[in-house]
Amino acid sequence: MAKSLIGGLLANDFNVHDIIASDPNIEQRKSLSDELKIHTVATNNEVVEIANVVILAVKPQVMKQVVSELADAIKQKDKLIISIAAGIRLESLESWLQSREAIVRVMPNTPALIQAGIAGMYASAKTNDEQKRLAKYIMSSVGSAVWLKDEKQIDSVTALSGSGPAYFFYFMEAMENAALELGLSSEIARKLTLETALGAAKMAVSSTQTPAELRQNVTSPGGTTEQAITIFQNEKLDEIVKQAMQAAKQRSIELSEEAGS
Repeated sequence: MAKSLIGGLLANDFNVHDIIASDPNIEQRKSLSDELKIHTVATNNEVVEIANVVILAVKPQVMKQVVSELADAIKQKDKLIISIAAGIRLESLESWLQSREAIVRVMPNTPALIQAGIAGMYASAKTNDEQKRLAKYIMSSVGSAVWLKDEKQIDSVTALSGSGPAYFFYFMEAMENAALELGLSSEIARKLTLETALGAAKMAVSSTQTPAELRQNVTSPGGTTEQAITIFQNEKLDEIVKQAMQAAKQRSIELSEEAGS
C-alpha cells in the first residue's frame, strides 16, 4: 500500500524530492529507490526528522513498537500522522505516542494498488483543516476518499469497502463457474464475467439513478433477468449480504480491541 501511495502521488505530479521512505530491508529500499526514484533510509527516525507528514504503513502487529520508538521524535515536531493500519484506533496511537497529535486514521482498500481505491478517513481533534486537506489529497492520489463523522464508522467502512472487493471477486467467481456449467469455455466465461462487472460498475458510477433503479431498468417483466433476480430474492441474497457485512464489522471491532490491548 505504501508503494501504491508513492506511485499515486508521483502520478499526480508530487515532487519526487519531497518523498522519503524507510524500510529495514535493504532489498525493499533498493526496489523503491530504483523503481520510483525516491530517497530511502533504513530507520523510521530519519523519516520523522525530515518529513512534515508521516504515513504509518506497517502491519497492525508491529504498530505499537514502531510508534513507541518514534514517540519522542514526533512530540518534538509538529507532524501530521496518517495511519493506514487496520484496527488501530486513535486512542491506541495517542497512548503509544504519549501525547495528543494530529492523526488521521484511514481505511483504504486493495484497488488502491491500481489507483482505483476508496478510503474512509477520520481525524483526531488536533488535526487542522490544512492537515485534513493534505491527508485527503494523499489518499485521493490512489482513488477517492471520504471523511467520516465518527471513528466507530471505520468498522462499518471496513465491512463495506475494506472487505468489499473480495465480495465482488466471490460473486464473479460464482458467475464464472456457473457459466462453465452452462457450456461456455473458461476463457469466454472469464472475459464475459469481468467485462460485465466492469461495465455495470461504470454505469452505476456515471448514472444519477440508484442501483435499484438501474436493476429495474434491465429487468423486463417475464424476461430472463427477472427469472434470475427472483431466485436471488427467494434465496434472500440481500439478507445474506447483510449478515456477512455485520459479521465483518463485528470482527473489525474485535480486532481493534485486540490490537489496542
